[in-house]
Amino acid sequence: MRNFRTLFIASSALALAGALPACAQMPSPSASSGTQQMTIHPNSIQPETTLDITANAKVKRAPDTAHITAGVQEEADTAVAAMQAQADAMTSMMQALKSAGIADKDMQTSNISLNPVYDYVEETDTNGRRSGKQVLRGYSASNQLTVKVTDLDTLGETLDSLVAAGGNRFSGLSFSLNDPSGAQDEARQKAVADAMARAELYADAVGMKVARIVGISESGGFEQTPMPMGRMAAMAESADMSSTPISGGEITYSAQVSIRFELTK
Repeated sequence: MRNFRTLFIASSALALAGALPACAQMPSPSASSGTQQMTIHPNSIQPETTLDITANAKVKRAPDTAHITAGVQEEADTAVAAMQAQADAMTSMMQALKSAGIADKDMQTSNISLNPVYDYVEETDTNGRRSGKQVLRGYSASNQLTVKVTDLDTLGETLDSLVAAGGNRFSGLSFSLNDPSGAQDEARQKAVADAMARAELYADAVGMKVARIVGISESGGFEQTPMPMGRMAAMAESADMSSTPISGGEITYSAQVSIRFELTK
């Protein structure tokens, strides 16, 4: 019995020893998944083969449209009288604009207000102490109009006619292109061409070639050249003066593009 048990244990140990190499050669599930090779898509981009370029371009154009912001401010003893005075002046201004060839669709009320007006009055009591208080003087009513002018040759005369018609507030004059798309597209094309040229230069400098464009992003802006305002402030002083000189200058449209290129040997 003892010899049989000894023989069984020895046989079991021998069988286990023989099985260990075989087990070591069998791939486990985790080992099998760890030895899989990653397939790289042919269109994938490696960071070391890309080049990022940001380019800017500007295009200048003479404006063909002006936007005037002008209005009236009237003061009276009562709110009703102040509003009536500004209404009369604004009606006169709009009639003058129509006579100058401005269409109704090119005139828009941009602000209207009514506010009390106070005077500060100082008083001295019987003890000689000074104090002050606000005393209602009346009411101030204002109305503001934004006007689009497409005939810049008559812009100075149009401004003068506004003042002659009762306008006594002027808060803005800006210029633009009625259709800026052409100038904007030209600026974009110039920015892209500059980016392409610089990419070729950099690629050649490092002994590589531009393979393709990976991505493009755009940001753009608008700049207006400062424009002298002429003698607008003095117009109300003399109705016999010559037409107000206005210079539209140039408008600058800018475009900025950022392009990522793939480089190859």
